[in-house]
Amino acid sequence: MIVAILVLFFTVVLSGFLVKAFPPSNSKWLKLALSFSGAYLFSITIIHLLPDMLLEANNPYLVGYWVLAGFFLQLILELFSQGVEHGHMHKHQHNEATGIPFLLLCSLFVHSFLEGSILVDVRSSAHGHSHAGGGFSLVLLGVALHHVPAAFALMSVLLSRWHNFKKAFLWLLIFAVGSPLGIIVGNTLLAQEPASSPLYIALTGLVAGNFLHISTTILFESSPDHHFNRNKLVATILGLALAIMSDFI
Repeated sequence: MIVAILVLFFTVVLSGFLVKAFPPSNSKWLKLALSFSGAYLFSITIIHLLPDMLLEANNPYLVGYWVLAGFFLQLILELFSQGVEHGHMHKHQHNEATGIPFLLLCSLFVHSFLEGSILVDVRSSAHGHSHAGGGFSLVLLGVALHHVPAAFALMSVLLSRWHNFKKAFLWLLIFAVGSPLGIIVGNTLLAQEPASSPLYIALTGLVAGNFLHISTTILFESSPDHHFNRNKLVATILGLALAIMSDFI
């Protein structure tokens, strides 16, 4: 648990410093990172999270409802976050520059908290399935990969408002502590529970729906008008390959 907390916290913190090396106006690397992380998130959701939930759930039919809830919850959150989760960097008007974007930060915190909440090393209760809990390390890697471009985009948005790195960085920490707090709460509530517990199934379903929304949005946006882009295609295939190879590691 401690390792996961440190990994996710410092992933966001260090990614915030990327704005010093890569100007937000040059986002070519960001699009490639998004394509890679989007393909990885989509793949682990399909081949790990969903099968694990269906195998463990006492009522598999409920899984679909939780996934739908997570999908549309993310749709609502993005009304306030403006798509920062998948790399959108909206510029703000001058008269907004002194305001604190509470709705943006709160929506990203909820998003991050939910992702951390399922990082619990729960016990598989049936079928001898080897990926109990959706594969702790696989989900951890997926969340970390996803947080790199998200933290960069958030830091870019905050800098566009205040033009003050220190102030922007302090507010970035709200996003940085979201997943670690989710891990702490998840492990407190679920440490002694099996993977079939209703609460764990509900949280995992919400996150799976969340992942499906974010990853499909990224993948569709990475190919507007279905134009061919070799670099993005390669990044997408690499993300897919990493997720598939995890079955054999």
